[in-house]
Amino acid sequence: MDLRLLSSFLAVVEEGHFGRAAARLFLSPPAVTQHVQRLESELGTRLVHRNPVSPTPAGARLVGHTRTLLAAANAAMDDMVEAVREEKAGGGRPLRVGIMGHGSAELTPASISAYRRARPDVRVELRQLNFTEHVSALVEDRVDVAFVRPGPDDERIAADVLTTEQRIVAVPESSPIADARGHGVTVADIAELPFFRLPRHTPRPFTDYLYFNQEARRRGTDYAVTPQEVLTGVVNGRVAGSGLKSFARYYAWPGAVFVPVLDAPWQSSYLAVRARDGNPEVHVFRALTIALARELGPRISHAG
Repeated sequence: MDLRLLSSFLAVVEEGHFGRAAARLFLSPPAVTQHVQRLESELGTRLVHRNPVSPTPAGARLVGHTRTLLAAANAAMDDMVEAVREEKAGGGRPLRVGIMGHGSAELTPASISAYRRARPDVRVELRQLNFTEHVSALVEDRVDVAFVRPGPDDERIAADVLTTEQRIVAVPESSPIADARGHGVTVADIAELPFFRLPRHTPRPFTDYLYFNQEARRRGTDYAVTPQEVLTGVVNGRVAGSGLKSFARYYAWPGAVFVPVLDAPWQSSYLAVRARDGNPEVHVFRALTIALARELGPRISHAG
């Protein structure tokens, strides 16, 4: 829809008069009349009674939509003005950092802090990613770098190993395996736990990671796409979840027990970027994170 037509229509309805609407919009009365007529022609229905001026039933319904559309357009213009102002002031485009769950444990905040110290003039925006955004957030240009796990299997993405940790399962205190938190269990022991479900569009590498390459066969009734949703189901006794060992340090919810899975292969967290991204800030962030991973990665991998 032409926003000019909508503006004239709304002014006529709010003023109850074509002449006053024209004065409010700094237009001529014939121009406002023409705008309303064009809008009525496009929609195929009368929108405004002429004498006295009042909205028809269809016009009354359009009023709410018109206010929403004009407010959105004004917000977009304001945002663009702010973007231009920031660009002229040297702000430029921010570096958008996506974080799935707790990212790469203590390495994630360390990397962000190091980047901010190295590049104080670049804004950093943190964006929480859910389990289905394993690849899509980067591919769709919603983030520039992403802390994810496991490694994406997509030629459009380049990824660096940051940490490698033991696997754990999260279960309710009432679970039969909760007492094994101190000595651990095997994959065979967890095969029949009711693991939470994932949406169908979740990437296969993540589902294989979550379900121990499908060896954890059973599925509960709850769906989840964030750690918080997983833990809500766990503490309510409905589902089980899985993760890396550091998960327990970041999500120590009362009622949730974290049990090591002794014979499951250790898994890594990754920093993922677009494979051919020429953004120099992405290269700076990636280099700093890889350097920090060499120092902090081994500590995180073996932390209690």
